[in-house]
Amino acid sequence: MEGVIDADTRDLLSADGALDWCVTEFVRVVDAKLPPRVFLRHCPELATAGPNGPTTPSNTPVTLQLLGSDPAALAANAEQAIALGATRLDINFGCPAKLVNRHDGGASLLRTPTRVKTVVAAVVEAAAPRGVAVNAKLRLGFDDRRVALACALAAESGGAEELVVHARTRRDGYRPPAHWEWVGKIRAAVDVPVVVNGDIWTLEEYWKACTLSGCRDVMLGRGMLADPWLARRIRHWQHSGERLAATPWSARSDVLCRYAMRKREDGMPEKVVVSLLKQWLNHMRARDAEAAIRFRALRRETSMPAFLDGLTARHLEASETH
Repeated sequence: MEGVIDADTRDLLSADGALDWCVTEFVRVVDAKLPPRVFLRHCPELATAGPNGPTTPSNTPVTLQLLGSDPAALAANAEQAIALGATRLDINFGCPAKLVNRHDGGASLLRTPTRVKTVVAAVVEAAAPRGVAVNAKLRLGFDDRRVALACALAAESGGAEELVVHARTRRDGYRPPAHWEWVGKIRAAVDVPVVVNGDIWTLEEYWKACTLSGCRDVMLGRGMLADPWLARRIRHWQHSGERLAATPWSARSDVLCRYAMRKREDGMPEKVVVSLLKQWLNHMRARDAEAAIRFRALRRETSMPAFLDGLTARHLEASETH
């Protein structure tokens, strides 16, 4: 979710209190200890962290994520993050981006389970004495699901206290289907909690993912961008057994407009803000007809005022262009 889930997004999507915790975009670690400003840029919540660690304004805990392959450098940066106030760390073994993988990060480590164990063990050695939990975000291998169990067991052996598993290999990318049943094989093989992730866009898919994987918890990524009420929808069903009505366009556009206003207040150029809004709206359009109409009408728009007008207009024809 690089470039999408920043502090403003975390704040907006956690404001209703339906999320248990959030994760930052990854902090890319190469071969040196990064300065505090890098961590604060990825996780501004550190600046106001209390004894329980960084949280969003709605008090949703924030986990700081590291990505890299050098065990010593990752351990040093884990110490740096903890010194700044992080109380929970996540190691990214799941990023499928070609650039990241070419530079030996993310899912590329899943080719060799022993490397997964070495990396996790180094970070745990740095974090455990300070009382900080370390989790691992995995996929079902790099290009072969047959190594999925070995990678999960390696992460557990290295000391990871929880595994989040995206139910595809790196080769699969984000192409459907998500193989939730394979996450169930991992859950049966390890003793630590497992969280299922991937293609959870609706309440029905949440139920299917939990049923096929046997997991109690899910991680929501693109699904929360597509439907900002998705976590609220799941919570409501858990507590009442009832389904919430479909998320209205007014709620979706309100989130997008508030996000835009925050970015402008931070001094971000209008064209960059519009680009980010299009990226978010693109996630929405596959699952919402009104979002699809707005996306088609606004996809060439570069003016932020005109784009926001297009989001909030009561009626907008699909054929409109700007």
